[in-house]
Amino acid sequence: MIRNIVFDFGGVIAPIDREKAVEAFEKLGLADADRCLDKYHQTGIFQELEEGRIDAATFQQKLGEMCGRPLEWEETRQAWMGFFTGVDSAMLECLEELRRRYRLFVLSNTNPYVMDWACSEHFSARRKPLTAYFDKLYLSFQIGVTKPDEHIFRYMIDDSGMEPSETLFVDDGGDNVAAGKKMGFVTYQPANGEDWRDALHTILSEKPYKF
Repeated sequence: MIRNIVFDFGGVIAPIDREKAVEAFEKLGLADADRCLDKYHQTGIFQELEEGRIDAATFQQKLGEMCGRPLEWEETRQAWMGFFTGVDSAMLECLEELRRRYRLFVLSNTNPYVMDWACSEHFSARRKPLTAYFDKLYLSFQIGVTKPDEHIFRYMIDDSGMEPSETLFVDDGGDNVAAGKKMGFVTYQPANGEDWRDALHTILSEKPYKF
C-alpha cells in the first residue's frame, strides 16, 4: 500500500545532459570540468557545495580561482543550468494528478544555483515552481549530506513521518536505488529522461492506496 512517492530531481523530474554541463563549465575556463562533474555524485568543491559544506559565494570564489578569473552569480548559475534539457509539461501534469492521492516529495543531491531556477516561476511553462508540485523538498545542500548516504534518507523519514514500506522511491541512480531498497522503500529506477508515467501507474496499481 503506497501512501508517499519520493522523486529524485535531476534525471527524473528534469532530464540531465552531463556533456552539455561539461561544455558550459569549460566555457567558464574550468579545464578539468570532465573530471569534476558527474550525473550522480560530484567531486571537490562541487561535492562540498552539494553537501552544504561551502555556500554559493564560497563556491563561486573557489571556482573563479580554478578558472583564473572572477565569476558572477548569473554566469555560474547558467553553467549549472547546462545540466538540464528542460522539463516535460506532461510529467508535471502527472505529478499534479498523483498529488491528489499521494504525498509527494523530492530527495535530491543539488545546490543553490539549480534550486534558484527550480523554485522560481521560470521552472515550468505554466510559471509554477517546483515547490508547487510537491509537499516538501529534501535537498542535500540544506540537509548537509548527499545520497546514497543513509543519513539523508533517515532525515527525510524522521521529518516527514513516512513509512519506507509505504513509500515509492524513484531515482535514476543505481547506488541511490540500492540504498533506498536497503532502507525498506519500494523502488523504481528509470533511465535518465525516461517517461516514467506508465511504469508508475503499474507499480501503484499493484500496491493501491486504500482510502
